[in-house]
Amino acid sequence: MRKLFLYSIIVVTITACTHRSNKPALQVGVAAAPINPPLGAFIAGDKQNRKFTAIHDSLYAKAVVFTNENEKLALITLDCIGLLYPDVLRIRQKAAELCGFPEDRIIVTSTHTHSGPDVVGIWGSDYQHSGIDSSYMSFLINTSAAQIQAAWENREAVTASTAETTFGEPWVQNICNEEIDRTVSILQLLNKQGKAIATLTNFACHPTFMDAGFSEISADYIHGYYQEMKKKTGGEALFLQGAIGGWVQPVDGAGTFDKAFNRGRELADAVLSALPNATPLRSTAISFRKKQIRLPVENEAWKQLAAIGTIQRQIQDSVQTEVTWFTIGDAQFVTHPGETAPFYGLETKKLMGNGPRFVLGLGNDALGYIIKPSFFTDKNIPHSEYLTGMSVGKETGPLMMKALNSIIPKSNQ
Repeated sequence: MRKLFLYSIIVVTITACTHRSNKPALQVGVAAAPINPPLGAFIAGDKQNRKFTAIHDSLYAKAVVFTNENEKLALITLDCIGLLYPDVLRIRQKAAELCGFPEDRIIVTSTHTHSGPDVVGIWGSDYQHSGIDSSYMSFLINTSAAQIQAAWENREAVTASTAETTFGEPWVQNICNEEIDRTVSILQLLNKQGKAIATLTNFACHPTFMDAGFSEISADYIHGYYQEMKKKTGGEALFLQGAIGGWVQPVDGAGTFDKAFNRGRELADAVLSALPNATPLRSTAISFRKKQIRLPVENEAWKQLAAIGTIQRQIQDSVQTEVTWFTIGDAQFVTHPGETAPFYGLETKKLMGNGPRFVLGLGNDALGYIIKPSFFTDKNIPHSEYLTGMSVGKETGPLMMKALNSIIPKSNQ
């Protein structure tokens, strides 16, 4: 009888160990730090030659690192107008130097606040002079990389679940009178004690309540989301901007800080209301694919701005960027290298098939508006003249979708 009991223990132990090896534990680390520019720095968004006079609420670099026994991946989101691809490469290189993290497994996104610093160059005193502060850019690169390092060092075993809801009606609209995606996609990560260490929220709306009329540093409505999520969950909250091009905006009147933050708190409430019905991830697998692409540049103004150094990037007859597809369990993520029209966000979700889907606008690049070719030919589309003037060209969207089609597994489509 004793031998039979011992044999049973051995069998159970072997079975449990085998089960664990088939499903490696998912480990996650999180870190965040302020990335406020100095007062007097140029403000990105809307008119040129605006400078910061105060800090209303802090901007952040927030990193989350995912790893299992086989793969690792880092995602960092920055409260800024949108980081260009060369600076994304600088963050990757610096993170690799600090902690050996593989450069090609780092995703950098931007929230697109219009109350953050000029990190592109076009919001200086005029188009002849870049609005970029090189010292601040070095600080931003180093701080971002340091958060990836800290998140790597902070990793712990987690359980992950996803949820989905909708939000924003009627105050978020596509003012071009075209498609809009009001989906809120959520990934929450809990430690062994059942406490949230991070909640990732993917939603599409310009953070422009404070646009033009204010000179204070602010994450706009996203600060209200950060504030409420921290208060209610105790963990870090990451906002992942969606497909906001062509032109997804708040439309409920003139902005105030109170109005903006209340909208952010409402977004947090929508997320928190959806989480009780969250679905656990079915696996801990991490997959990753990317494709570098060259896009033809039809915008002569962009070429000239790059040539004189206002935009500090090689932009000639073509420009290089990339798209990525990755998974955390059955949750799929795709990056778009700019402000994509909701049409492309919805088409991307079709390529990803069913299940949890996250479309990261301004992912790994900030190539202006990525809009449908019809915007270049139909002048009756509201705001088409401005949007095409801030676009690389009419081929960007179709070429981006072609590249994504080549890296998203056909089994998902």
